[in-house]
Amino acid sequence: MGTEKVQHEYGADEIQILEGLEAVRKRPGMYIGSTSERGLHHLVYEIVDNSVDEALAGYCTEINVTIEKDNSITVIDNGRGIPVGINHKANKPAVEVVFTVLHAGGKFGGGGYKVSGGLHGVGASVVNALSEWLEVKIHKDGKLYQQRYERGKVMYPLKEIGVTDHNGTEVRFLPDKEIFEETEFDYNTLRQRLREMAFLTKGIKIVLRDNRLEEPKIRTFHYEGGIKEYVEYLNKSKEKLYDDIIYCEGQRGDVYVEVALQHNDSYQESTYSFVNNITTPEGGTHLTGFRNAITKTFNDYARSMKLLKDSDPNLSGEDLREGLTAIISIKISEPQFEGQTKQKLGNSEARGAVESVVSEQLTYFLEQNPAVAKVICDKAVLAQRARDAARKARDLTRRKTALDSTALPGKLADCSDKDPKNCEIYIVEGDSAGGSAKTARNRATQAILPLRGKILNVEKARLDRILGNAEIKAMITAFGTGIDEDFDISKLRYDKIVIMTDADVDGAHIATLMLTFLYRFMPELIRQGHVYLAKPPLYKIEKNKTVRYAYDDKELDEILTEIGRDGNNKIQRYKGLGEMDADQLWDTTMDPEKRILLRVTIEEGTESEIDVVFNTLMGDKVEPRREFIEENAQYVTNLDI
Repeated sequence: MGTEKVQHEYGADEIQILEGLEAVRKRPGMYIGSTSERGLHHLVYEIVDNSVDEALAGYCTEINVTIEKDNSITVIDNGRGIPVGINHKANKPAVEVVFTVLHAGGKFGGGGYKVSGGLHGVGASVVNALSEWLEVKIHKDGKLYQQRYERGKVMYPLKEIGVTDHNGTEVRFLPDKEIFEETEFDYNTLRQRLREMAFLTKGIKIVLRDNRLEEPKIRTFHYEGGIKEYVEYLNKSKEKLYDDIIYCEGQRGDVYVEVALQHNDSYQESTYSFVNNITTPEGGTHLTGFRNAITKTFNDYARSMKLLKDSDPNLSGEDLREGLTAIISIKISEPQFEGQTKQKLGNSEARGAVESVVSEQLTYFLEQNPAVAKVICDKAVLAQRARDAARKARDLTRRKTALDSTALPGKLADCSDKDPKNCEIYIVEGDSAGGSAKTARNRATQAILPLRGKILNVEKARLDRILGNAEIKAMITAFGTGIDEDFDISKLRYDKIVIMTDADVDGAHIATLMLTFLYRFMPELIRQGHVYLAKPPLYKIEKNKTVRYAYDDKELDEILTEIGRDGNNKIQRYKGLGEMDADQLWDTTMDPEKRILLRVTIEEGTESEIDVVFNTLMGDKVEPRREFIEENAQYVTNLDI
């Protein structure tokens, strides 16, 4: 796909104008989602998307993205260069139209680009409107052109400033401080997204450079194997069931389909779908087509090879996808998305195209590789048995009737208010902290559930075993939502689920085990913002009967500077919540007026990275975990040694 050229002239008149650049500065959120850190990074993706579109059309092979010292961004590509000729409808050079007119782009007529991932042509003009300044340089036909804009306004007409020996576009911009709450770019956020773009566009080279450091940080992403290498990357912390990555590629009508998949020994499915390089977190028709193909092809094969007896039921899709890592990437000229957020594909032709390509090529692969086929089918049969066992275990965890007083776990100290909006539950480690918390709490609205010891690491266990764990069972019952396919958020009994652990290594481990469980089996709780981490203080400072608390070393230093450093200061470092009496616990960690709660969130589009992190931290392989610790050791604070 990467090398096929579109046989169509990409000239100045291909740029179509739909409406003028207004309102973007007034309502930036409508165009880029938000003015927080997420919206800020979105600006970079918009410009890079334009360069990737050039690569998809077969013209661009390298994109350089640089974070400059002043937090401006430079994006350079070696594509054809944005057209500089006069667009007759607007009577301006085409490049000026691209950067100053909303909904102008080469993506509307269907001529200049066959497929594109750019957002309805809002890309470049929106970035321009929300930047303090933006400069574009174009290398085209031996000449170098330049134009500058400030807050979307043209500073001077497009001018020729020299000669050049290559083609391409160079865009540099500084996000506007008046618009964005945060104007500092995060290197890791950009790295994740650019890595994903490089995986999805095989053969393209994307270089990210951070010039803000003494020693510039440079990462190059270049994957000749495209999404095959993406699957390899996602599976690096897992034990693979077979060495081959199954790859299917083909075109049906207007839909170009690419799928890569491989099973590992975990119990989670990690499938990610994309349309024109845009992630579709809610799936859609392409994902349905893929799942249908997997279920049908494997069952047909298992029947024909007698891996399933005539009396055995079919393997369900869910069983076949246990431990599957897959990437589905399709290119389509007119994608239709359901909903405003562009998160679910609606094109009906995509389903048939993906189903046909995957069925045909997967059948061929299984016939060629009977040993691999048998390994996958065997795992699915085991998953089927485990699912039956889980169903039985799940029936036992379901809430009993209202008449049954044993419905709630015995160690839960519930709150008296029955309106979930007002209620919160604290998950506390151990009985000693649980005792203090029960005394400290507001009985009307705060429930306490103490957990004894560490809960099961769910990354390494199937659902039937998980449901057999007493601590997990107590949590599921207390929350009231059910779990996995029975999950129903409307039955949630508490608006806030607060994980309250000690501020030491053990506490951090328990919190990670908890988050792994919630992310794998109740992710909606996190997505809808119900999960929090309590932040207990690290120090108590007492002077002349006045008590202050500090939550980190920096705050301790500030307090000591304020009250004076002398012999009257009594400083206590808390090792755990059990050291606090009920009043202290209430004042510092449980009083809604004073406490610090950290909300746990899932950023859209980062699920594959979250997946990799949980696998690395909680999986069996030691090597990736060591690498992760070495890479992130610089960010650790308050380590108990």
